[in-house]
Amino acid sequence: MEFEQDNTVQKLKLLFLLEKMEIPLTENNIVDICTSRNDWFTYLDLKEALCELVKIGFVYPEKCDNNEERYTITFDGRNCLSHFYYRIPKDIREKMTTYSQENRMNLKRSQEYVSEYSKNGDTTYTVTLKIKEPELGTPLLEIKLKTPNRASAIETTKKWTDKAPQIYENIYDNLLD
Repeated sequence: MEFEQDNTVQKLKLLFLLEKMEIPLTENNIVDICTSRNDWFTYLDLKEALCELVKIGFVYPEKCDNNEERYTITFDGRNCLSHFYYRIPKDIREKMTTYSQENRMNLKRSQEYVSEYSKNGDTTYTVTLKIKEPELGTPLLEIKLKTPNRASAIETTKKWTDKAPQIYENIYDNLLD
């Protein structure tokens, strides 16, 4: 990464990413995508750009059910981007577009299909499986299961992301005929 005096391009890159992803992202998602998985930003440049974009109203932080914020591009942000996107180097735009296309659905699933487990007083674990409403982040379905041990709790949480749509469909079809 090179040091830039003017962080306008940094802000445009972040707006471009948010537009291409087409889903609200948590700060952790943004940091992971932009600094860990790709070398599009330094951590400090990213944090500064995000704060400034929120401050001027080009990015909107939306509270979810667990008080976690998800960031989305606003109409004003899209309008600004449409006028100045050409200032983002073409190779970066192409990489961001490709990354978004390849990873959007996995990221969306990880936000909508949530699983966690906790230890009970005995040797068992309680696994909580949720399907969240895409726009609101509120639970559409929540299932709690008691598992005999930690290994089975971990295995259940791993399977949830892939199996959640079929499980929901099955429950819905069987209960709401």
